[in-house]
Amino acid sequence: MAGSENHYILPRPEFDVAPKVLIVVAPYYKDIADAMLAGAQAELEAAGAFHETVEVPGALEVPTAIRIAHRQSNFDGFVALGCVIRGETTHYETVCNDSSRALTLLGLEGACIGNGILTVENRKQAEVRAEVDGQNKGGGAAAAALHLIALTRRFGKPARGVGFRSPIENEILLAGDGEGPKTA
Repeated sequence: MAGSENHYILPRPEFDVAPKVLIVVAPYYKDIADAMLAGAQAELEAAGAFHETVEVPGALEVPTAIRIAHRQSNFDGFVALGCVIRGETTHYETVCNDSSRALTLLGLEGACIGNGILTVENRKQAEVRAEVDGQNKGGGAAAAALHLIALTRRFGKPARGVGFRSPIENEILLAGDGEGPKTA
């Protein structure tokens, strides 16, 4: 049983420049979502991150909202929060599988996402996982996003513009920073 396991938790990453994180939450089960949101916000604030929160109707809309923000905004990372509780139909499997798959594909495209969409059998399991003083899966999702942001910054390449550089931009690049000329 996972409740009796001891899990290693990575130390919180540190940042020279505070990351900007978007939390996307599906408050279908409002009390569960609120608990997870509190955990995510606390983790981001402890790391010195700036954050913004948007709500979407359900877990299937979370990846779409993240994709929109990833393509059209300047967030460093994302926290996906929601809860899917098994019901009587196969809708549970569809929502769980499709939201998870979409988040994974966005991650493979370079979005730094902490997946905090709970997929549980019953409300009690959701409550235990959502509670900040319990398993704090919202905080864990925020921590995952922060670690991916740190990794991206560690291995990141400088942004390259599209098109040609102006003669002035070339002079600045070639002048360098006192350590000799740089190639364009």
